[in-house]
Amino acid sequence: MSLERATKYLKTRGLETHIIIPEHSSATVAEAAKALGCEPGMIAKTLSFLQGEQPVLILAEGMARIDNAKYKARFQKKAKMIPPEQVEILIGHAIGGVCPFGVNDDVKIYLDESLKLHETVYPAAGTDHSAVRLTIPELEHACPTAEWIDVCKIE
Repeated sequence: MSLERATKYLKTRGLETHIIIPEHSSATVAEAAKALGCEPGMIAKTLSFLQGEQPVLILAEGMARIDNAKYKARFQKKAKMIPPEQVEILIGHAIGGVCPFGVNDDVKIYLDESLKLHETVYPAAGTDHSAVRLTIPELEHACPTAEWIDVCKIE
C-alpha cells in the first residue's frame, strides 16, 4: 500500500514516471546503491524523528549522519529517533521504504544541505524495493513544504 500511496502523491507533482522498482532490495543505503547502480551518497535516506509529539522526517545524503550539536542548535531539542514499531503509524510508510511522498498530514519534512552534494538523488518510494530518481530541483518540487536545514555531517 505504501508504494501506491507514494505513487499517488508523486503523480500530483507530475513525477510518477521517476519511480524505479529494482529487482533487489533498496531497504538500506548500501542495498539501494547496489540495486540502483549509483554511489551510496546519492541515496537520499530518510531519517524519522520525534520532536515532542511531532513526527519529523529529514532527508540526507546517504553517507551523512546527524550531527547532534547542529541538530540541537537548530531544533533546541536532542535528536530522538522514532521507535521502529511506531514509524509506520506516525509517518505512513514502514522502515526500509520511508520517504517524504504521501506521508501522514502532520509530518514535517526537512531536506539536509548534504543532499546538494549531488545533482541527482534517490529517495525511497514507500517500500524496500523502490526508489525515485530526482534532481535537486525535482526533489524541491516534490516536497514543496520542506525546509532546507544543515544538521548532518559526512564522516
